Amino acid sequence: MKKTAGSKGKKVGFQLMAEPGSEVFVTGTFNNWDPKQYPMRDNPNGGLYKTTLVLPPGRHEYKFVVNGKWVMDPNCPETVPNGQGSQNSVLDA
Repeated sequence: MKKTAGSKGKKVGFQLMAEPGSEVFVTGTFNNWDPKQYPMRDNPNGGLYKTTLVLPPGRHEYKFVVNGKWVMDPNCPETVPNGQGSQNSVLDA
């Protein structure tokens, strides 16, 4: 994930490799874990899904949802337990 400063928060780029044709979303504490609010786009049909969000300053937990399955960010080194028996990825915006 990449971060750049903005007036209302930081632009954060998310990306994830997944099977071409998949339905991929990013979700987290920044959108009350809505699994369908932020779709990611395949660039171009090669399996690299991307999106950029403007997040408020602070610490955010997040995951990807790939074809209905919740997935951690394999490129994020920081994780925390989520109380559901798995881990969430963490970023500081």
